[in-house]
Amino acid sequence: MYNKLGRYVLMAIFAFSALVSVYFYQYQLALISATLSAFILWSHIKQSSVLLASKHFKNSDYERAEQVLNEVNRPDMLSKGRRGFYEFMRANIALKREDYETAEYHFQIASRYPLGGKNDKAYVLIHLANLALRKRDAQKALVYTERAKELATSSRAIEIIKNIEKEAEKLAN
Repeated sequence: MYNKLGRYVLMAIFAFSALVSVYFYQYQLALISATLSAFILWSHIKQSSVLLASKHFKNSDYERAEQVLNEVNRPDMLSKGRRGFYEFMRANIALKREDYETAEYHFQIASRYPLGGKNDKAYVLIHLANLALRKRDAQKALVYTERAKELATSSRAIEIIKNIEKEAEKLAN
């Protein structure tokens, strides 16, 4: 759970250790050091700083969470699980700033990736339905709520879906 700079420093240390081990004919140590450096590189590409950002996000430190998320150069290279959380956090940060277009964009992407569970995915769809209502698109909101109904497991989520459906039906009439 290191930031970008910390991972780069660790990779450099292990790479240097591998070179020193080769210089002293310690090939097993060189292999271990090179493997650790490669593992950290893989972790940097596939996992990045999403876990560290989620820690800040859960503590409602959205500024710091966004700073850590900005360290991710290529979100398309993240693993499926990390990409979903990355997009979910980006969308929620955009919602807090009332940047609804960006929030909708990130929620759309988050809906394509696995999240924690069915209920989490239902909340993504609920957010999308709310954003559709904000745009006065009742039909889109109803489609999102139908999909969210299939996934919702908590009574709170089901209640929110019912409220959105009522608002969408008022808007459609």
